[in-house]
Amino acid sequence: MTDLSTPPPISVPSVLDGVEQVRSVRTPAALEYEFTAGQATTRFLKGIQEKRILGERAAGGKVYVPSRGADPQLGVPTSEQVELPHVGTLTSFCVVNVAFYGQGMEIPYTSGLILLDGADLPIMHLIQECPVEDVHIGMRVEAVWVDDADLRPTLESIKYFRPNGEADVKVVQPGAGVTW
Repeated sequence: MTDLSTPPPISVPSVLDGVEQVRSVRTPAALEYEFTAGQATTRFLKGIQEKRILGERAAGGKVYVPSRGADPQLGVPTSEQVELPHVGTLTSFCVVNVAFYGQGMEIPYTSGLILLDGADLPIMHLIQECPVEDVHIGMRVEAVWVDDADLRPTLESIKYFRPNGEADVKVVQPGAGVTW
């Protein structure tokens, strides 16, 4: 059996004796890919371009946004398109305090899961116009859209969500009555 707790010695050509070993390399990286959205996601993204948030209702009555075209629990096609309001409840969040390459915003900032009114699955988005120390579960929020001229079929057409001044809502945490 090989002992994996101690790394094997590194051998280098004699010309490199005494030269400091490279421990890491930083280099820009890019990953280019093509994504085929499928029918349900295409409907969702076209709706976003029109400032409409579209979900789809599954046979059991749950509304998923964005829909993937099928009930994730039962695997059957979603049955009807549902337009959702631009408001919801923050069900979870993360305060980001670590900068990364290409980051377009100042830290700290908040990312959260927003359960839109009428939906059964939250979407992840930025929370802005609120100090990070004031962000909390149950906070009511509303979508802030880009200017109409800048609307595109991308979730980035919603710039972020912000508190809307409505009273907080009690949030049932995962595991309490969840069937999927």
